Amino acid sequence: MAPAAASRGERRVRLGDAKLLLIFTPDLAAADPLAALEAAMPYVDIVQVRPKPLGDRAAGSAARATITEARAAFEWCQRVLDLRAQLDLDAPPLVFVNDRVDVAIALAEAGLDGVHVGTDDMPAKAARRALGEDQLLGLSSHTTRDLGRAWDEPIDMLGFGPIFATATKGYGAGDAPASTYAPRVVGPELAWVASETAPVPVFPIGGIHLGNIAELDRVGRAAVGSAILGAEDPGQAARHLREALLGGI
Repeated sequence: MAPAAASRGERRVRLGDAKLLLIFTPDLAAADPLAALEAAMPYVDIVQVRPKPLGDRAAGSAARATITEARAAFEWCQRVLDLRAQLDLDAPPLVFVNDRVDVAIALAEAGLDGVHVGTDDMPAKAARRALGEDQLLGLSSHTTRDLGRAWDEPIDMLGFGPIFATATKGYGAGDAPASTYAPRVVGPELAWVASETAPVPVFPIGGIHLGNIAELDRVGRAAVGSAILGAEDPGQAARHLREALLGGI
């Protein structure tokens, strides 16, 4: 079990060794989400808890929806932390929450390792001030220009993508965005460039599955979601993805 009071330095060592990151969106699971996570957890190095956000919100219910989303993130993170403790793995995964700096702070003593923020969320410097120095901070990046920010931001890791077309967040294929706000698909070659130039670990994300994860072997890291959670056997899927990423199959 990971120590609840782990320092940022200790966590960064584990982060530097991490290869496979699971984006844990419970709604993507083909069956019971926690059962899927339990099967996959021995093969992943990071679990990023990202409950599905609520849909379009009317102005009058925005505050209520925000509270509901925060509660869902807190409760799912607590379940994931409890599961990690129960499994008592030799190499337990780091656990991040997506976007919710408030949840990360609330669960710091429970052993939550960090938070990952997007380009439209709380600025990284503000997130770091709120977190303090012990927890890890991840940041999304979608272009080489975004990568330059890594040198100036108090972060510990980058998510870079989308690498391939994916329906999970509406990213389209080709050179043009799928919508006015969706980032362009960047491809595995640029992911390798990012991993070689960024000052922190880079996790390619977006549309990654068993059929294409080997294209990221030079990077040696990847973030996946539905390729594990939506599989008939999530544990086997996670193991095969890890092996393919590291050149085992």
